[in-house]
Amino acid sequence: MLTLSRAARLVGASRVALQLKIRSGELPSFDGMVSAEDLLRLYPDIRLDEDGGFEQVREIKERAFGRRVRERLLPSQEILSQRLYEQSTELADLRAHLQRYHAMMEAVRGRIGEQEALPGMAALGAFLDAQLAEILGATEAPNALAVMDDMLRIMSAHVTLHPSGHDFFVEGADTLLEAALKAGLAVNYGCSNGNCGLCKARVVSGEVRQVRPHDYALSEAEKSQGYTLLCCHAAVSDLVVEALETGSAGDIPPQQIVARVKALQPLGDEMRLLHLQTPRNNRLRFLAGQNVTLAAGDTSAELPVASCPCDDRNLHFHVARDPKDDFARQVFEALRPGDPVTVFGPWGDFVLRADSPRPILFVASEAGFAPVKGLIEHAMSLDRAERLHLYWHSALPSGQYLANLCRSWAEALDNFRYVAVTEGGAEALVERMAREHADLAAFDLYLAGPEGFVDGIAKALDRQGFPAAQLRAAAR
Repeated sequence: MLTLSRAARLVGASRVALQLKIRSGELPSFDGMVSAEDLLRLYPDIRLDEDGGFEQVREIKERAFGRRVRERLLPSQEILSQRLYEQSTELADLRAHLQRYHAMMEAVRGRIGEQEALPGMAALGAFLDAQLAEILGATEAPNALAVMDDMLRIMSAHVTLHPSGHDFFVEGADTLLEAALKAGLAVNYGCSNGNCGLCKARVVSGEVRQVRPHDYALSEAEKSQGYTLLCCHAAVSDLVVEALETGSAGDIPPQQIVARVKALQPLGDEMRLLHLQTPRNNRLRFLAGQNVTLAAGDTSAELPVASCPCDDRNLHFHVARDPKDDFARQVFEALRPGDPVTVFGPWGDFVLRADSPRPILFVASEAGFAPVKGLIEHAMSLDRAERLHLYWHSALPSGQYLANLCRSWAEALDNFRYVAVTEGGAEALVERMAREHADLAAFDLYLAGPEGFVDGIAKALDRQGFPAAQLRAAAR
């Protein structure tokens, strides 16, 4: 039996795809687990190729996010050798058990031979001989999923968090904290550098290994109870960990960080991407969709983060050209790579309901796409939403300035749909959504854009009877 996350990686699918097959009855499940036999029945062509089979979905996502696909890094030599040692130990233990079972069967066969004169014993002996001959003479092909699962256990470790039940994989040289953030999980942390102790968590089962130095000292009592620092340790084996996770935007304290301009990239004539990079030992902790205040020189502005917290060191912002906005002029005319920009925040509660079972509608107008982009990337990292739909409205000549990115998401991911809206107002857009979705109330809806547009959409949704509790909006 396999967890849904592990099964999805083995067959190169998403968890959402497997959940849909479970819901339709195509794939039986038992207490959240699926069997290898049922997976092979649904995916008979699964094979072990040079990429390990289970890399496909991650590569698609990383390309769709516009990131450079990371090189396939092996774990450190120490962790890799320890994982191989543990698998060898497990194999040796299995062989020892098989030898003992074989010896037991030989002893049973001998006892039966001694009692062949009794009624039925001869027939029982013949049956046992036939069964043993069939088993020992069998030459079955290896189970492809079993082979791939063994490889997966060497290349990565599966971590389950308590009490939430969220899970993720630790790959390459990632620490537990880095792997959790890449999976879209909002675990508690501070400096991410081994100094503050905020990422302290208890290892319930499994083994970890320190891979980075840290100054924070755990007490002897904490060590004896299995506590470790997520930012400085990697998983040697599959783990169960008790860890705090952020439940709401209010759980994250405001921070002040001096970042540097990594890049300035035009997104059409009227929009610019401001890419900031924080120091390695002082990253911004935030939730997708939140705002921060940026200060450069004598100017400042509050802007939404247009990137996912799964990469907390690289922060993206969409800055529109505006001659009346001093900060916008600074971005378009003065800032250069390497310049310092002070980041204050985060602010706001325009964030995902991470554990909501409902599919998601995203509605953005003009630069309202910036916070929505962060939410979409976060939802993709979590891989829990059954469907993701984006409606991006623009009445400007420059239109949807990242339309190619949205189209790449739609092409790469089966559960994502993108609609560019260039005509009509708020009322017409809501009517269109109502036509295209039989039950709007079945969705969570995230709405961002100019204040007039957001108010118009909210009022039109109210007239449609959309539940107010399922709407989150951000107006600028």
